[in-house]
Amino acid sequence: MTADQTHGSPSTADPIPARPGAVSRRKVLGGAAALGGVAALQSVLPPLANAQPTAMYVGRGIGDMTGEPLGAGFNGYADTEQISVGLHLRQRARAFIFADSSSSPRFLHVTAEIGLVFQSIQQEVLRRLAAEFGSIYHEGNVVITATHTHVAPGGTSGHPMVDLSMLGFRPVTFEANCAGIVDAVRMAHHDLAPSTVGVSTGALSDAGVNRSRGSFDRDTAEERAHFPEGIDPRSQSLQITRGGRLVGVLNWFATHATSMTSHSLLASSDNKGYAAWHWEREVAGQDYLAGGTPGLITAFAQTNPGDISPNLDLEPGQGPTADEWLNTRINGERQYAAARDQIGRGVRGLGSGIDVRHTWVDMSAVEVRPEFTGDGRTHRTAVAALGASFASGSQEDGGGGDELPFAEGDRGGNPAIKSITDVVIPSWLREAHAPKDVLLPMGLVPNAIQRVFPFHLVRLGGHHLFALGFEPTIVAGLRLRRTVAAELGVPEDHVTVQGYSNAYGHYVTTPEEYTAQNYEGGATIFGPWTLPAIQQVAADLARSMRAGTPLDPGSPERDLTGRVPTSPLGNPLVDTPAPLRNFGDVLDLPQTEYRIGQRVTVRFSGTHPNSDLRRGDTYLAVERNDGGRWVRVHDDGDWSTMIVFEGLLTVTNALITWDIPHDTPGGEYRIVYTASGRGIDGRLFPVRGESQAFHVR
Repeated sequence: MTADQTHGSPSTADPIPARPGAVSRRKVLGGAAALGGVAALQSVLPPLANAQPTAMYVGRGIGDMTGEPLGAGFNGYADTEQISVGLHLRQRARAFIFADSSSSPRFLHVTAEIGLVFQSIQQEVLRRLAAEFGSIYHEGNVVITATHTHVAPGGTSGHPMVDLSMLGFRPVTFEANCAGIVDAVRMAHHDLAPSTVGVSTGALSDAGVNRSRGSFDRDTAEERAHFPEGIDPRSQSLQITRGGRLVGVLNWFATHATSMTSHSLLASSDNKGYAAWHWEREVAGQDYLAGGTPGLITAFAQTNPGDISPNLDLEPGQGPTADEWLNTRINGERQYAAARDQIGRGVRGLGSGIDVRHTWVDMSAVEVRPEFTGDGRTHRTAVAALGASFASGSQEDGGGGDELPFAEGDRGGNPAIKSITDVVIPSWLREAHAPKDVLLPMGLVPNAIQRVFPFHLVRLGGHHLFALGFEPTIVAGLRLRRTVAAELGVPEDHVTVQGYSNAYGHYVTTPEEYTAQNYEGGATIFGPWTLPAIQQVAADLARSMRAGTPLDPGSPERDLTGRVPTSPLGNPLVDTPAPLRNFGDVLDLPQTEYRIGQRVTVRFSGTHPNSDLRRGDTYLAVERNDGGRWVRVHDDGDWSTMIVFEGLLTVTNALITWDIPHDTPGGEYRIVYTASGRGIDGRLFPVRGESQAFHVR
């Protein structure tokens, strides 16, 4: 189906965003230390060493949730100039349903390749699941988590603090995100079948670096010794098999999905999306557009990566190479290899039983008990506020403060800003957030930002997942794991902390890290006692689970979806073709012959892509002539292809490129463009264009 992906070397006049030179996947992996080779995973597994795999019912599903590829703000860097101009890798949602039997209560886990999951998305998905499946899936047993890619269309929050940086709410992207998640759940629901499930833990040391070492160094000596490299190296996986065949992997590893920089304008799923795509598409050879449930579904979720960057040289887009595209691949390959190397080795059976506790907590007003504050006194969280160091952005990953006069604490802080905020910010708020230099007291503005957050504690046999809608640093995650483990009387390694789940409330640092007021501390919006408050929540959930007693979950805030004004960008009214041309006409022809490793470029007279996102389909296809029959070999979900949309008023041209992979068979090929156009009456009509054939030698 697929082949080694490579990129040709673009000319200096190439209008496509620059990508690496012709470097094959094999060459990349040969030079990457932690990979240990990339022999394809065998479909039949060796016996699970030292394991007693648990018999469970598991369902697996995958759905296309790709947002608007033209005119949409990206979620993550908060850079208003980062507006989508095209598509590189489609975003996908991957769902796993776990149950002891086909009729017992279930737990649903979804990994979504988006920047952030908001309450708006969670609530809408729950509404749709209830309409289709009744009471089977509900807020108590559903956890949706984001991979936190920073190069995916956003504008889906419902709260202005987030959506305004995307230049408004985007209903089309919101619909695509929700529909893609529901598609994945529907597939998983119908795939539910007897399976064996085990958990494994490996180590991965060269896919992340601590970007806030000055904060980390303020944690205790014991905690620093627990992470001698300043990272959390745990690569932990749930392995799902049927009849001795691997059919699913849910992996957790802590590193930001910021290999692609804030200058990247093509929608992509970044390093974690690459890891999943590579395993499913390149290694397993699956075709996402073939229909039906794939034989293997692999999800790469986040844990506690709040202070971990994939940019190993601590500069945006730098490390291990100077090319962000190549770095994305290498980092994704390393996450894949760490998970792959666990298959069939050291797998611990989960044991039986599924139990879930959840609660909604007003994080702006938590009274934290002395057992969690550490100083013998009671403290309170604070009304939400962002600090001046937040406005600097993470200066190792980029975005946010590139052109603003702000700096992180380790880089001198913001004394000029402090002198101003000491006058304009109420003293009670400054004291509650000290030593933060309060810059944006958004908690004082009604509905500007979420206050009430969901927390989930899930038991899958003998393994526990604590899910929260924040970005914990590695030591914050360690303290949460230890809190849950101590309450439940289980080993620390039997607990996984998962951020970015069901909501988004910015960062969680330890109180010690908070005092440094680097980016993460400035973005810990509920003040220095945020982590102890969440430890208290986790402990209360664990105590309820251990005792087998119910817990009042409380209720969420009012759903504000759609209350933020819709973005004025990227909303097509009508399409017209290029002057003197028809829709689908080829404007720039390909060459007649290409060599392996070169780039094929074709420009079509197209339509605005946001009228039809082609979920579960493709805007482009690379087809090979197979005995007189044209067969699709690549599409817009593949690493080797890109599509850029060039819009002027009602005219949109589509520039398609294909970087010919190194193991592409010689032969005759063509590029096909498919889309929908919008007529003056508002109705959609189909568009198709085919390039002339060309040969690959």
